[in-house]
Amino acid sequence: MEKDGKDLFVVILLGFFLMLFMVSFIVIIVVIHRKRQVQNQQKILNLQAEYEKTILNVELEIQEETLGYVGRELHDNIGQLLSLTKLNLSSSKPEKIQEGRHLIGMVIKEVRALSKTLNLDWVEGISLREYFQKELNKLDQIGFCKTQFKVEGQEIKLIKEKKLVLIRVFQECLNNAVKHSEAQLILVSMVNTSDCLELTFKDDGNGFDLSVPSSGLGLFNLSKRMETIGGEMVIQTKRGTGTEIKLTLPLSIA
Repeated sequence: MEKDGKDLFVVILLGFFLMLFMVSFIVIIVVIHRKRQVQNQQKILNLQAEYEKTILNVELEIQEETLGYVGRELHDNIGQLLSLTKLNLSSSKPEKIQEGRHLIGMVIKEVRALSKTLNLDWVEGISLREYFQKELNKLDQIGFCKTQFKVEGQEIKLIKEKKLVLIRVFQECLNNAVKHSEAQLILVSMVNTSDCLELTFKDDGNGFDLSVPSSGLGLFNLSKRMETIGGEMVIQTKRGTGTEIKLTLPLSIA
């Protein structure tokens, strides 16, 4: 009987320690799980903050670019039209007065067009294809270099914020080509597939060494911006062989 009592005591003791171990194990698992939940929530908050910061910076940069464009248009285009208007309206000839009235109409039209560019809502009203073609046409018109634009597939509809990022990255890629490449030809292709949007820039310019830090926004910042909206940027270049930049944005997160 005494031996049976000891065996029972040992069994109860072992059971107690086993139960204590299981409870402790469950508590530890719950604590670890909760800690991971908090860490994941913090990561999500950090990503959201980075995303919002990126969008804000992009909006500010595009507004600065737009203000610069508006300033140039006011000085070069509208200023010239107003000077011509003044000359024509100063004349007593009916045909000159009529021409002056026509020029006033042109000035009003130009000012209205400029006022629309000051509001970033224009981004929602224009397709990427239209915008890219418009920007490339500007390079053709000023005679900087020849450009070619190729589009494949049906354009993917993006939300305003992601479209802003793509537009800003596109602007900076063109700016880098204009400032540094000395290219004779710039090729841009936009391929829309069922999986993603691919935007590729190619130029026949100087190329550059990727190991040398860049100026302006910098390639690293452009790459980070693509990552913020779920995309990526790949660059292939070396001195004397031109540059190719490929931007990819998966459709599933577009």
